[in-house]
Amino acid sequence: MEKWPLRWFELLLPRHLEIILEIDRRLREELLARWPDDNDRAERASIVERGGARLVRMAHLAIAGSHSVNGVAEIHSRLLRDVTVRDLAELYPDRFNNKTNGVTPRRWLLLSNPDLAGCINEAIGDRWVTDMERLETLRPLAEDGGFVSSVRQAKRAAKLRFADWLKSQAGISVDPDTIFDSQVKRIHEYKRQLLNGLRIVALYRRLRENPHLDIAPRTFFFAGKAAPAYHVAKVIIKFLNNLGDTINGDPATRDRLRLVFLPDYCVSVAERLIPASDVSNQISTAGYEASGTSNMKFMMNGALTIGTRDGATIEMAAAAGEENFFLFGLTAEQVATSRGWYSPWWHYENEPETRAVLDLIMSGHFCRHEPMIGETLRNILLAGGDPYMHLADLASYMEADMRLQSLYSEPDAWTRRAILNIAGSGKFSSDRTIAEYANDIWNVEPCPVR
Repeated sequence: MEKWPLRWFELLLPRHLEIILEIDRRLREELLARWPDDNDRAERASIVERGGARLVRMAHLAIAGSHSVNGVAEIHSRLLRDVTVRDLAELYPDRFNNKTNGVTPRRWLLLSNPDLAGCINEAIGDRWVTDMERLETLRPLAEDGGFVSSVRQAKRAAKLRFADWLKSQAGISVDPDTIFDSQVKRIHEYKRQLLNGLRIVALYRRLRENPHLDIAPRTFFFAGKAAPAYHVAKVIIKFLNNLGDTINGDPATRDRLRLVFLPDYCVSVAERLIPASDVSNQISTAGYEASGTSNMKFMMNGALTIGTRDGATIEMAAAAGEENFFLFGLTAEQVATSRGWYSPWWHYENEPETRAVLDLIMSGHFCRHEPMIGETLRNILLAGGDPYMHLADLASYMEADMRLQSLYSEPDAWTRRAILNIAGSGKFSSDRTIAEYANDIWNVEPCPVR
């Protein structure tokens, strides 16, 4: 959705600009031929945005030059057609389709989680490795006590393996008997690592106020990188590290809560952490996540998702059953219609826990020597209008977290839901995605490998 100044093309790519302007002229001509009296539509859908400094709409240019346009999850494809580029979708209705993303089961289950893969092979054979839909046959085994026990042991083995690796590689000790609660992805305000931080502060406050609170010990894992010039994302990373230093060193909480920001996040780290995780956080502001793929990797490894109805998480919940997810928060439609009247101050003034969490952060409790961090977070969440609606979803997130904690206290029930997630993950194989591209867009046949 980038828009590039036309002046850049004039200076650097003048011949390209001539071609772009000709494509724009023909597109506007086509729009006005179809809707002769609708100059506003032609202006909205054109490649060059006029008025003030002229800009080249790169998405519009891509659509004009393509024979097929797809989103990477059903909700994203629908938003493209109905909202983002609606005028172009109405001009070229046959050009738009959906191809939900997928991930490879060979890497993300067979190789990275050998214990779980072994359980599955023993139960249903190994043909699922190249035909993920066969995982659906695991669904009845969620009621088989022996299989439930085997899957739980596989998760325990993955947690022990990850804890040993983390100790040897980074010198960080974690307790595999705690809930491993993970959010690993690019650091961005819309992905809302900050919302997760607010949840952790709320739990920290609850434990400090009531040391006898009955909640399972938990280790929170964050990992991810920020774009070099994305100052706010780097402030969020710093805040999360400071939050971890505080709760990990507080005698009142360090045996119940622990926060680890994993260094140097990469695929090799993900291959170790994802199989070990009990909980997957997919908490983007609804309507902002195109698809997500870490959500699929966690699902096929038996982690339960706490998340918003966004990206492919919606389809994952449908495949496994919404009752086997911990969904919360506003929908994409609610987010879109709230623009113009949403006020984070209402939540600050009317939700006591929200107010207490923000007051504790802004007091400098977690950043005693870095007041800039508290001030930046205040600007994001209150003074700046909270554009990614952290405070709108915080209370709902905490309620979903209570449901998560309650289920975790029942190991068999938790593992049954994990099995149903694994069974429902077949659709999210990249084999299916690539086959859809080949059949529906590229019109190519498989090439036998001899």
